[in-house]
Amino acid sequence: MQAGADAIYIGPPAFGARQAAGNNLEDLEEVVRYAHSYGVQVLVTLNTLLHDDEYPQAVALAHALYKIGVDALIIQDLHLLDFDLPPIRLHASTQCDNRTPEHVAHLRDLGFKRVVLARELSIDEIRAIHEAVPDIELEAFVHGALCVSYSGRCYISEVLAGRSANRGACAQFCRMAYDLLDGSMNEVLDDRGEPIHQRYLLSLQDLDRSAYLSELIDAGVTTFKIEGRLKDADYVTNITAYYREKLDNLTPTLSTGRGSSSLEGRLGGVFTRSFVPNPEKTFHRGGTDYFLHGRTRPMANWETPKSTGEYIGEVLEARGSTLRVRLKDGVTLHNGDGLTIGSEGCNVNGVEGNIILVNKRFALSGENLRKGAAPLYRNLDVEFVKNLHSERRIPVDILFRETEEGFSIQIGDRERSFVYAHEPAKNEQKALDTIRTQLAKLGDTPYVARNVQIESKPYFIPISVLNEWRRETTL
Repeated sequence: MQAGADAIYIGPPAFGARQAAGNNLEDLEEVVRYAHSYGVQVLVTLNTLLHDDEYPQAVALAHALYKIGVDALIIQDLHLLDFDLPPIRLHASTQCDNRTPEHVAHLRDLGFKRVVLARELSIDEIRAIHEAVPDIELEAFVHGALCVSYSGRCYISEVLAGRSANRGACAQFCRMAYDLLDGSMNEVLDDRGEPIHQRYLLSLQDLDRSAYLSELIDAGVTTFKIEGRLKDADYVTNITAYYREKLDNLTPTLSTGRGSSSLEGRLGGVFTRSFVPNPEKTFHRGGTDYFLHGRTRPMANWETPKSTGEYIGEVLEARGSTLRVRLKDGVTLHNGDGLTIGSEGCNVNGVEGNIILVNKRFALSGENLRKGAAPLYRNLDVEFVKNLHSERRIPVDILFRETEEGFSIQIGDRERSFVYAHEPAKNEQKALDTIRTQLAKLGDTPYVARNVQIESKPYFIPISVLNEWRRETTL
């Protein structure tokens, strides 16, 4: 939220599609209170497929979530609609496999206000859905991890491990190593003549559609979704700020074939950041737009399922824990930085020119360097992470008015009245300046003063009194 999200999605205590990411109701109530103070929506993922004996508990949970002020439920199991759900907005999870106009129209007729589109759709398929069903909101993933199968239609985890992805228990088989064999059970060779042995053949690169935001809006998308399964705060801050900045730069000039941008007037805010957002600086497997403009390569990274980070140069030689490298222009390494060479990782212990001392021993003949120079990536930039900080403030107008009994203060949509004995000011301009200055000091509230208007004669009011009135009004 501090980095710029207009809404967040989050798992409840049970029945969310991330079994390891549940949150109790008390914490969710606090999240709702905090989010709503910034005008941010909270969408809860009640999106597993349910067993027959679980529906009463799921319905009771839906009512509890509605009671604490959750803005919408994201669901997959359509049988939930047959029960007495609270009057809350319903969003169709991407696990519903939302990839045809007919299916989306069916969901609209069932009462859904928004569908989260399947990740596999092209820009033309998204546009076709919007044109066929213009009266439903379309949400599209723009960044993060990808499943190798159709959304909601991957059963490999259930078949091989008895762990259902549609029950929030995916075993992540697409991130494991495999051999590639032909029909005679012989290993297939790659273009270097080496056997495709224990490679990560199903591990897709991460989705990155940041270059196509206006195109997605023009096709009918109203909401951009960032995948964040068990990601850390550094990733969340960096990636959210990256897209917030892109949208803020896009919106003033955006014009679509359907008229003015559907994103105009979004919440935004005033942001103070100590960093320049860069998706390669936090968890990063490479990027693909994933069928947005047809089949493009590469979509997968056979070398590693882990974060590779940013490409920073080449390793020319490796002797023990010493690397001789050729870095890209402008790259500076720091002690503690994390590096990846092929599928191997290490940390920087020292830098002397183009010589890097690391905490691991390498050999040039090893598989991790293959033949000749090897690509060098940095998956942890300690200086970048150290400076990751973003603050958000919502601009508000402040009105100070004289009343019959004293004064009233309005800060945004909050207004309070105060009884106070009027005492004329000796220095009228100083009195007005004091009122304006003290009311604008919104401190650690979510707000920043955009304008302070005074509709009162100048009166002497102690600073301590003004501060107390301001605090009471912003509570």
